[in-house]
Amino acid sequence: MSTEPEPSQRSGRSPLQRFSAGQWAQQKPTYRDADPALIGAVLRWSQLQPSGNWYVFAASRSIRRDRPYGTTVGGVEIVAWRDGDNTLHVGPGACPHLGADLATARVDDATLICRWHGMRVGANGSTRWCPFPSHDDGVLAWVRLDALGEQTPTDAPILGARPADCTVHAVTRLIGVCEPADIIANRLDPWHGAWFHPYSFARLHVTRTPPRTGITADNHRFVLAVTFRVARGLGAPVEAEFTSPDPRTIVMRIVSGEGVGSVVETHATPLGPGHDGLPRTAVVEAVVADSERPGFRYARRATPLLRPLMNYAMRRLWRDDLAYAERRYHLRRSKSSTRPPQSHS
Repeated sequence: MSTEPEPSQRSGRSPLQRFSAGQWAQQKPTYRDADPALIGAVLRWSQLQPSGNWYVFAASRSIRRDRPYGTTVGGVEIVAWRDGDNTLHVGPGACPHLGADLATARVDDATLICRWHGMRVGANGSTRWCPFPSHDDGVLAWVRLDALGEQTPTDAPILGARPADCTVHAVTRLIGVCEPADIIANRLDPWHGAWFHPYSFARLHVTRTPPRTGITADNHRFVLAVTFRVARGLGAPVEAEFTSPDPRTIVMRIVSGEGVGSVVETHATPLGPGHDGLPRTAVVEAVVADSERPGFRYARRATPLLRPLMNYAMRRLWRDDLAYAERRYHLRRSKSSTRPPQSHS
């Protein structure tokens, strides 16, 4: 039996530990633990949680003062920009005059000037163009769409815990042919980590799972011990929990080991159908890193240099995980299309 200390016992030593990398094919299979019924039960519970009708649509730093940012959320065109005080504004993406794309407009403080005919729309709204409630948490930009969400609105998004200092963070955004629930289901399967992402994870053991029935906000966590690979045979062992604060978000938080309190937030935002009629979902993932080590202050200063590396790591993982989510959607869609029609007699 191994006498290696648990991650919580190592936090006072070097964050990097040597381990026997082993062979990928010699890992202990996890398919018996990755119970589809359990994953399905937690997914159904997560989809019943309130969202306040809030949707992540971009990284906070992607919204600028010199030009608008346009996208769609659930088939709704939106446009976002910042005024001279750096306040975020979001509204409908079409000009109320003749429908011009306001993502091509000019920014004039809290006003957008349409390039087609010079019509002004802005933060004060009008009878023909009304801004949407928006929220900037310093990492992500959010919009509230009550007609789309159809839930009781809240004044702000329902966020999980984050480090007090969010200076060291990175956000990446990718688009997949699937639905938000497929992204969330991927994150509710922690067992695939060391098999599907051996370049990032090793020695992954799920130590706590939710129950199949009677799932609540208090018992819906997954907890796992995992080593984040830095190089072959060298990694940072931690303990992490996965929680779901709203139907379209999974938060992984380090609870012991190096970087306690650091989080990875995975947000799944519906965009609407593509040209092929199939749904598109944006994965907006934010990593917020923190550490109690004195040397971490250098990481804060080097954030502009670290951010591309963090984005590279996230995009590499999601290149694989989008294939997982898209495959899940494809199988569900194929099963639905081959199901015999129900008799209504």
